[in-house]
Amino acid sequence: MSFNKDGVIVILSSPSGAGKTTLVKKISSILDFTVSVSYTTRIPRINEVNGKDYFFINRDQFSDLVKKDELLEYANVFDNYYGSSKKKVFDLLKKGRNVIFDIDWQGAKQIKDKNLNFKLITFFILPPSKKTLKSRLAERENNNQLVISERMKKFDNDIKHWDEYDYVVINDNLEICLNNIIEIIELNIKNEIVDFDKEKIEKHIEFLLK
Repeated sequence: MSFNKDGVIVILSSPSGAGKTTLVKKISSILDFTVSVSYTTRIPRINEVNGKDYFFINRDQFSDLVKKDELLEYANVFDNYYGSSKKKVFDLLKKGRNVIFDIDWQGAKQIKDKNLNFKLITFFILPPSKKTLKSRLAERENNNQLVISERMKKFDNDIKHWDEYDYVVINDNLEICLNNIIEIIELNIKNEIVDFDKEKIEKHIEFLLK
């Protein structure tokens, strides 16, 4: 159910391992949002399903989508390409469906810069600490140290983009973080102004960059 005639776009971005994918799945279920399923050239992880988690395609197929201008946004992340179908997203929004994205800062910026005629709410998710993030990555990547190292190297650059977002939330407790995001989304849809503690976030960013 949409609160407006057209649907609303919500974007969640974060450094790898900060919990955005889990949050997106929970938010979509609670608020009845449609998750935008991205195309990707990367190999599926264990338990990922084609067409549900991602549309897994090769680089030639992805390049063809770019050439035909069929992607709303796309980015190269860890040497793999990710992108969202323009037609699928616009069709949903025009039918009044709210759509939620799980994308990195590059894709979020592209959507924001397009100044679309749809309400847009963006969130950047931060981990409570680098140690916690590394632990989460180790669990997700089956302790693959090469993959973990690649993710951590990109961490500092990723979080420097936090101020490009409407809201920044620290995911130190999943349920609290989830409830905060849901409350902000619901208030925004009703066109109510919501602030967040920017000073607190700035201090946390300094802590994470040490």
